[in-house]
Amino acid sequence: MRAEPAEVATTAESPRAHRVLVAEDGPVLVEGPVELELPDGSVLRSERPVVAVCTCRRSAIYPLCDTSHRRRRRRTT
Repeated sequence: MRAEPAEVATTAESPRAHRVLVAEDGPVLVEGPVELELPDGSVLRSERPVVAVCTCRRSAIYPLCDTSHRRRRRRTT
């Protein structure tokens, strides 16, 4: 299932909105470049046009996605 992006208004403080797509059973895709602030206070910067942020914590390069989620499905209740 793919969600359609919503219209986002921009303001003087926020001249350009970044698109974030939450993929079902996958990563969060963020329109880049981005800076990710990690729990330990460090900052990871990516200049890529789209950055995949891991949500399953199985990635060897966490917090970025390496598609490890494809090898194992989440349990559904």
